[in-house]
Amino acid sequence: MSVIVSALDANGAKSIDVALDETVFGVAASPHLVHDVVKMQLANRRQGTASTRTRCEVRGGGKKPWKQKGTGRARSGTRRSPLWRGGGTVFGPKPRGYGYVVPRQVRAAALRAALSEKVRIGKCIVVESLSLEEPSTKAFRALLDRLGVQGRALIVTEQVRQDDATAMSCRNLPDLTLMPTQGLNVYDILRHDTLIMTKGAVSAIEEAWRP
Repeated sequence: MSVIVSALDANGAKSIDVALDETVFGVAASPHLVHDVVKMQLANRRQGTASTRTRCEVRGGGKKPWKQKGTGRARSGTRRSPLWRGGGTVFGPKPRGYGYVVPRQVRAAALRAALSEKVRIGKCIVVESLSLEEPSTKAFRALLDRLGVQGRALIVTEQVRQDDATAMSCRNLPDLTLMPTQGLNVYDILRHDTLIMTKGAVSAIEEAWRP
């Protein structure tokens, strides 16, 4: 069984029907798997660079502030004490890694579910090609308008070269993300309103993520 969608040309007109693999673009929704994978991706993106100084790292200390008895003041042994202003921090954050990994089968199932949801709600567009002869942000914006793209869009192609005319035309559009099939992930699929794929990208995705 296959999922049939219409491939569009550069003018936004229907060219041919494309049969999408149902095992990749026609699976049932899996909200719990999608949630687990998105949570993992966001955790892996955390820098974990927050840091505080303990009592052994702050300046000061070495000399007892005053003698132990006879002053009428509370006894104190160091200015580095957490009780003092400028003293060390107790149980403060230290640089650490928040990342973890979920099984590959879970990531694959969540990706297939995210792709299938875009197809199901009609927010997946397949195009013949997105190649431009020369870089032009205005021309690429006009191309997206002809395709009927509104809001944030994720464009997936077989490969992305930074000196390519398409890549250079996309980089000044803040609501547009261009990525190769190797970088396709659940979080970016969900945070964009529309998913745009070339026919070559569709074949590569089916080959890589077919169960």
